[in-house]
Amino acid sequence: MPELIVFYDGLCPLCSKEINHLRKLDKPGLLKLEDINQHDFESRYPHINKAEANAVLLSQLPDGTLLRGLDTTHAAWSLVGKGYLTGWLRWPLIRWFADKAYLFFARRRHTISRLLTGQERCEACEINSDR
Repeated sequence: MPELIVFYDGLCPLCSKEINHLRKLDKPGLLKLEDINQHDFESRYPHINKAEANAVLLSQLPDGTLLRGLDTTHAAWSLVGKGYLTGWLRWPLIRWFADKAYLFFARRRHTISRLLTGQERCEACEINSDR
């Protein structure tokens, strides 16, 4: 059973790149990575607000607790042994600023993707959906 279900936007090139990286690092299978754009997403996860999941990265712990934004990012990276990369974003004095910066990024992620990758939305991002 996964320790964390991450609900991500598979149409976002940057999101897809991060998810692919997490998938490669997740040797023990602690993450379940779910694209919110899959045709059956809402029937499999009726308790997840798709609009919210599209606005801010959501995840779910085994007890049903939902994490949002950088809390999801830190939890996922921690489970693959790389929490030190994101842990400082949760430090009390930095957390508020990091969360504001994340929300700015999240709202503009497709534009930022276009600037960084030349692609605003994925038509067929290479996401391995074997889990």
